[in-house]
Amino acid sequence: MRTISPGLQAHLDGEATTLCNVWRVTRQDGTVMGFTDHDRDIAFDGLTYAAASGFQASEAEDGNGLSAEGGDVSGGFSADTIRAEDLSAGRYDGAKVEIFTVNWQDPSQRLLLRTAELGEVRREGGLFRVELRRLTHRLDQVRGRVFGRQCDAVLGDARCGIDLAAFRANATVSVVPDDMHVRVSGLSGFADRFFRYGVLAFTSGAAAGLSADIEDHRRGEDADELMLWLPMTAGIAVGDTLEVTAGCDKRFATCRGKFGNTLNFQGFPHMPGSDFSYGYVNSQTVHDGRRLFD
Repeated sequence: MRTISPGLQAHLDGEATTLCNVWRVTRQDGTVMGFTDHDRDIAFDGLTYAAASGFQASEAEDGNGLSAEGGDVSGGFSADTIRAEDLSAGRYDGAKVEIFTVNWQDPSQRLLLRTAELGEVRREGGLFRVELRRLTHRLDQVRGRVFGRQCDAVLGDARCGIDLAAFRANATVSVVPDDMHVRVSGLSGFADRFFRYGVLAFTSGAAAGLSADIEDHRRGEDADELMLWLPMTAGIAVGDTLEVTAGCDKRFATCRGKFGNTLNFQGFPHMPGSDFSYGYVNSQTVHDGRRLFD
């Protein structure tokens, strides 16, 4: 239940109102930004909410229960605020958005309407449109564990137990053939394919703070080549530095040989496959749920 302050309630009960919408965006990297559809900047709680020309919200859906209603926000790209390359690079993925209605004549009179997350981002020329997802959308995500022959833990998490410090290395970009490949120096002490299925995280350059999944790692004479699963949307330049973390293919042999972590293997390598489970099926027997053997 929302509680409206006496000052805001008195303003709403008046003959005319001076209200505007305000959005506070908190990215996962900790960056906080504020925007408003008013024609002047508004400040409260130590943050200035920039008047962004053309920045507006669509009609929003809301309701009782746990349904995942939503809306969207659209606006123009700006060199000082929301940049096209930052959206493309995923810096706003999963960002928290708090939506207020504010009396712009007295910002202390305000009401938090809802909290949402940024979802799908669509680009339309020089404009963007971002989906706002109600927090209950997380209830649609599949939870639970899948039992299989391969490990279902994330390398380095509490279930895995591996200290990744011994499986990381710092490297420097030496050649950028395209947005799916990068050649680096600094990995000469590691075997071919050691970083396959791993992760690289940029520590400098235009892609600083971003990470990417590694599809494969190949040793070369002068440099190591890292192949990515998806193209990097942020620009990568020669001299950029990055941290590379080893990967795991989730097999028991890899857990034992590469990481020496047999006791923490979270898979079931001796689980019978479907060929064994259905090996009794043939055209001469009736399968109606009764026991097969007396």
